[in-house]
Amino acid sequence: MGGLKGEMTGWGALIIGDEITRGKRQDKHFARVVDVLAARGLHLDWALTLGDDRARLTDTLRRTLAGNDVVFSFGGIGVTPDDHTRQAAAAAANVALQLHPDAEAEIRARFAATGAEVTPQRLQLGEFPVGSRIVPNPFNRIPGFSLGHHHFFPGFPQMAWPMLEWVLDNYYREYFHAQAEDEQAIIVWEGQEGALLELMRHIETGYPQARLFSLPSFGSDDMRRHIELGMRGEPGQVAAAMAEIKDEVTRLGFAWETKSE
Repeated sequence: MGGLKGEMTGWGALIIGDEITRGKRQDKHFARVVDVLAARGLHLDWALTLGDDRARLTDTLRRTLAGNDVVFSFGGIGVTPDDHTRQAAAAAANVALQLHPDAEAEIRARFAATGAEVTPQRLQLGEFPVGSRIVPNPFNRIPGFSLGHHHFFPGFPQMAWPMLEWVLDNYYREYFHAQAEDEQAIIVWEGQEGALLELMRHIETGYPQARLFSLPSFGSDDMRRHIELGMRGEPGQVAAAMAEIKDEVTRLGFAWETKSE
């Protein structure tokens, strides 16, 4: 796994910034992470949106660094007073911030190309927690960093999204499409979750390699009340579970139809 140690158990995202939590900007990272992972046969297990609060960021990162999830963090790695992610990551890992030599080389090359001065403030952009690896930034060569299975990107999509794909393609390719997964569902017309609860519990217990989902709708102008009832997971278990679900829903007297893509 690209020299990384330890087995990962899931995929998470941290989306950081007061501009998101206060509604000044709309987050775009969540949907992008979902799509980028899906293209590789993977899925996001959790996501958190956090403001620019260093103590809260540190507490969150201390907890996630102690786990085995791969975590993609967006935002807060600049050098303005409201950027706290680099410092929080270092505090959570109980290490110092230090100018990374590879980051310094990238920053110097970036400003040399324009003839601009490489100031101490600009070099601060390359100060990462000790033990980090850089993540190349194809947009402007100001890198992000990886610490274990945590990967820290700028908040700007045009920078962060190529960096996200680089991390996946360089560190986690062995996980791409590693597990076959299927998803099937039916629309149960006028369905009520209470009436289907015993069936759902039975299915959840009987098919441990697949996950049941139930999405009720109270109806709209163009569709009456219904429940989308389905399974996702190991294809064989999904097929067997859905056959049992259809039989029992029919026995209970509900009309249903297969959900189209």
